[in-house]
Amino acid sequence: MRYVLLISLSLSLLPIHLFSHGGGLDSMGCHHDRRNGGYHCHRGPLAGQSFASKEQAEKALREKTQQEQKKGAPNGPQQQ
Repeated sequence: MRYVLLISLSLSLLPIHLFSHGGGLDSMGCHHDRRNGGYHCHRGPLAGQSFASKEQAEKALREKTQQEQKKGAPNGPQQQ
């Protein structure tokens, strides 16, 4: 019982910013950062990246998708 109390007390002393904030993510897994400004992503292909605006994030996603499509595209006609 003392261990549960000790762990609970220890967790309550951690700064609140160590815990991820909830909700508000769009279809790209991103949201506007109202506190610091800008736009950043938690999930999806842009996870962990920050941008000045949502438009820049959308542009980065388009470019990433195009690069991945080029990598996966066959080079020249295929022979059977």
